[in-house]
Amino acid sequence: MHRVHVAVGILNQTPFAWVENETNLRGAIRDARAKGVTLLCLPELAITGYGCEDMFQSAGLQARAWEILVRLAAEETRGMVVTVGLPLEHRGAVYNCAALCVDGAVVGLVAKRFLAGDGIHYEPRWFKPWPEGVATTITRPDVSGAPQTIPIGDLAFDVGGLLLGFEICEDAWVAARPGARLARLGVDVILNPSASHFAFGKQAVRRQIVVEGSRAFGVTYLYANLLGNEAGRAIYDGGGIVACAGSPIAETTRFSFAGWQVASAIADVELTRLQRARSASFRPDVRDDGVVALPFKWPTLPAQRERVVELVDYTKEEAFARVMALGLFDYLRKSRSRGYVVSLSGGADSAACACLVRLMVELALAELGPEGVREKLAYVEDLPDDAAGITRRLLTTAYQATRNSSEVTLDAARAVAEACGADHHVLDVDALVQHYVSLAEGALGRPLSWDRDDLALQNIQARVRAPSVWMLANVRGQLLVATSNRSEAAVGYATMDGDTAGGISPIAGIDKAFLRTWLAWLEREGIAGVGPVPALAAVNVQPPTAELRPLGDAQTDEGDLMPYPILDAIERVAIRDKKMPAEAFDQLHAEHPEVEPEQLRAWVVKFYRLWSRNQWKRERYAPSFHVDDKNLDPKTWCRFPILSGGYALELAELEAAARASEP
Repeated sequence: MHRVHVAVGILNQTPFAWVENETNLRGAIRDARAKGVTLLCLPELAITGYGCEDMFQSAGLQARAWEILVRLAAEETRGMVVTVGLPLEHRGAVYNCAALCVDGAVVGLVAKRFLAGDGIHYEPRWFKPWPEGVATTITRPDVSGAPQTIPIGDLAFDVGGLLLGFEICEDAWVAARPGARLARLGVDVILNPSASHFAFGKQAVRRQIVVEGSRAFGVTYLYANLLGNEAGRAIYDGGGIVACAGSPIAETTRFSFAGWQVASAIADVELTRLQRARSASFRPDVRDDGVVALPFKWPTLPAQRERVVELVDYTKEEAFARVMALGLFDYLRKSRSRGYVVSLSGGADSAACACLVRLMVELALAELGPEGVREKLAYVEDLPDDAAGITRRLLTTAYQATRNSSEVTLDAARAVAEACGADHHVLDVDALVQHYVSLAEGALGRPLSWDRDDLALQNIQARVRAPSVWMLANVRGQLLVATSNRSEAAVGYATMDGDTAGGISPIAGIDKAFLRTWLAWLEREGIAGVGPVPALAAVNVQPPTAELRPLGDAQTDEGDLMPYPILDAIERVAIRDKKMPAEAFDQLHAEHPEVEPEQLRAWVVKFYRLWSRNQWKRERYAPSFHVDDKNLDPKTWCRFPILSGGYALELAELEAAARASEP
């Protein structure tokens, strides 16, 4: 055997959406077969979906997954070797397994050794890690219902003379990765079924793991990943990779709107074996412990010129646009909603949300075509063919004015809505605001004033805007978009049931400084083939403002808080790095010498106080997308007590140190 036709598949799965998931699995296997592929790697937990959470412990879910597995193996894998992931109970514990299917039958199961338990991942809640070097057997029904005994554990497989091993997602990201042991066994191919969600810059790290793994271990490395917004918060960008002896030889596209995609290549087995033979440091383990021998006849492939693919990546701005567009599209179709409603204020956050919906339409239409979009959104009646027509059906915007609103934001909102092609409305809610103010004044027995009741008078304006857009969303069967960003979430600079009102909060994981940079990029450059949105100039020229105080006050967000880049820097060291206030001040003083120490100290104190008292708001945010390497979502990322001491002692010490240093 000299060459093997291998492939990786990426799949857009949904937790226990059995029919759709099986359709995607069959489609990927059939596409691979049509390409002449013999060895195919599919993603982690691809049968059930990765995001089943506590339902992984359901015996019924596990039984259904096994039923689909043996049916797929019998009906789709004749003459092929295919691996696909599923959960499996064994002796009272649930394991995250990769099943190896050879020529129509399930022949072995490899259980994940290292479980992801950081950030968005909670695998140790549902699964147990499999111990190194341990193998046993398990009895499960075959496709006919007859019992069959299958090896399970830390295994490698000699399939017709080709030695295969596994690293399952997190296995490859740890220092003691199983690949080193597999290399000593002399494996020819390492299969990595993964569920690796998007984060900025992450694809470059994946490539390094795969390409360097193929070189260091002297193997062909197959990395398969999930695709799309699978379960609501995490978005998978695909990016399946094949590498051989230190060179990438195939890669799927990223951010695809398709249900599946397959990338294939011819792997030179003789080359990787020669690489190991030449290496003076290669120390083979000649024992056969943990190696399962299986008969299989690999087809003979003709010689061909070596192919190495050029791996390219997107800028951060374009990656954000594409991943958010895909996330919104999948959230829309999987929730069977008929579009999105955005309360368009004329500011940066709501403008970003509206533009992302338009980009969702443009990118889906460019890849799938009108018929493909209609097929994905079949429950939306009479969807037009063109991007403008589709957007008008799927995006409703409303500018809701009070006496404190300006012509500047009114015009900016109108310009953005027209550029996006939204069904736009202008609603005057000032009479509603004044009615609520009058009711409160009657109950309190006194007039409300800005010098005494500033916060209440600001908040009622934001809250009054929610019922109107909620009603539009309800009548149209659309999802209301909450428009608050991560910087605001950190300090509670958001009105509960106001700008946080909505069923989805897509930008709550993105800091305001980056959003402003992104909007400037979208105004002037945009995605190739889609183009810029020049109308955003009307938004980008303004300083961010809530526009809730009288216009003469010239209210701005940064005036109320602090410069957004400083706020985001404090959040990074305080929340991501878990620094106490004095530590945060010392680090930020070194990083920002241009800021006067007294001013920086005041901002640090302000951040910690606002952070501590506003955890209850973060607990109430609608689901947000995880697209950064940090997040404030208390349900899936950043746990913090609702009630706490609020750093009172630490802040007092920081302020005392400042007073002691004064001349």
